Amino acid sequence: MVIKRTIDKETVKDLPKAAFPGQIHVVQTPWEAEKAVSYLKSCPLLGIDSETRPSFTKGHVHKVALLQISSEEHCFLFRLNLTGLTLPVITLLENPNVTKVGLSLRDDFMMLHKRAPFEQRACIELQEYVRTFGIQDKSLQKIYAILFGEKISKSQRLSNWEAENLTEPQKLYAATDAWACLNIYNKLQELKQTGDFEIENNNV
Repeated sequence: MVIKRTIDKETVKDLPKAAFPGQIHVVQTPWEAEKAVSYLKSCPLLGIDSETRPSFTKGHVHKVALLQISSEEHCFLFRLNLTGLTLPVITLLENPNVTKVGLSLRDDFMMLHKRAPFEQRACIELQEYVRTFGIQDKSLQKIYAILFGEKISKSQRLSNWEAENLTEPQKLYAATDAWACLNIYNKLQELKQTGDFEIENNNV
């Protein structure tokens, strides 16, 4: 496989859409959060992401509303605006035996720390990780397009993540983002093990 260093927006726009193929679970109570975490703790590797309700008022920032944590088969959408950051979720984020993969994790954790103090462990930042494979793009959409030839839709990004009920497009968007991080990491690990890749030479 030839890995491109970068991809332009126009190319991404015409690619087929990627979508999380597994089951999506919306977590709205502390009890549901506990149940979800007992499953997630058994997974060695998870993709994570978060969503915050956009603010259109200068200087006003909402607290993070949603935390998405995905295995390959199941993605859990923790509605933090309803439950807060519960102890089971904190223990998962602090668990050194479960690797959490994400993109712009610093921003995600900065927002999550506003809800509760914790020390995240065993996290992999994809923006840094992809550099060893020659990828210079930093957005999830572009990294995913380079590796899979598919695009991740961003149409729901500015929707209301604190709405009473999340819409189906919101759920799929949120789950796809977290799962895509996991997918990217697994693909790069596979390429690393097989050595079956080369980085595109821009000078040709």
